[in-house]
Amino acid sequence: MKNILVTGGLGYVGGRIVNQLLASGGYKLFITTRKKQADPLKWFGTGDVTFLDAAAWESPQAGFPVHFDAVIHLAAFNEIDSQANPVAAAEYNIVSSLKLLQKAVSGKTGQFIYFSTAHVYGSPLAGRISEQVVPRPVHPYAITHRAFEDFVLAARDKGDTQGIVLRLSNSLGAPLWPEVNRWTLLVNDLCKQAVMTGRLTLLSSGMQQRDFITLTDVAAAVEFFLTKESHQTGDGLFNLGGNYTSTVLDMTRLIASRCKAVLGLEVSLEIPAPRGQEPGSAIPLEFSSEKLSRIGFHWSGSVEQEIDGLLLFCRHHFNPAG
Repeated sequence: MKNILVTGGLGYVGGRIVNQLLASGGYKLFITTRKKQADPLKWFGTGDVTFLDAAAWESPQAGFPVHFDAVIHLAAFNEIDSQANPVAAAEYNIVSSLKLLQKAVSGKTGQFIYFSTAHVYGSPLAGRISEQVVPRPVHPYAITHRAFEDFVLAARDKGDTQGIVLRLSNSLGAPLWPEVNRWTLLVNDLCKQAVMTGRLTLLSSGMQQRDFITLTDVAAAVEFFLTKESHQTGDGLFNLGGNYTSTVLDMTRLIASRCKAVLGLEVSLEIPAPRGQEPGSAIPLEFSSEKLSRIGFHWSGSVEQEIDGLLLFCRHHFNPAG
């Protein structure tokens, strides 16, 4: 039985990861949280979960309550809060994260898996993007994640812990509970729009390209890394994309078609006409996860199935159109 600490384990991505690890068995999970969630265990089902107060570990005297085989670090200011308060984002995404990493090193934690973002490469993403591309983040969310990446990889290089950095692209899928504050994400927003209003409204012509990865594959990738030794993971830096590139418009049309197939709901599309050359629409995007594939990871998630599940989730938890 492995002891795994998951920060942000009640969040959008973290919840699905925790659920996957519980379903697999063999893990005792510890989840940090700064806010109380109403009966979160009912969403996870059966499994061994312990909730811990993350704030207590920020003092120099505080230590880990048990030995952890791995830390999965997702907790961070999101992009909206980071833009609104870059200083607070730096304090949380870098300084607090570094304190956690130091605890992991002093506690001789075997692995430290850090979720960064594809946007460390800049904005908008365009062209072929592999791990060899020099990062040039412009948003406080991406800048702070990029800064902490170096601490994780430095700890790896020194042999302090098996640091893994995952640069995540656009994940999609249903969260475990509706209170998860990620309804501004493109696919989540569109699915919620569809069931609540019967419309899908874009703010641009939708010609921007994005890489999408299912939450099924995100969770599978974490479990994949938990089985790997340091010599099997190269330099520890990986793009985590879905090998599924789509324009925003095509994704919107796919969601509309799934509304009809899954909910029997006809939705209208409200799409503005193109206004000149829109950022990110000229150069095809290839967010390469070839490096991850080379060490043996296989994608199995279905974009359509994740959208279907998200639409059903929205119909269950939000008011249907009409």
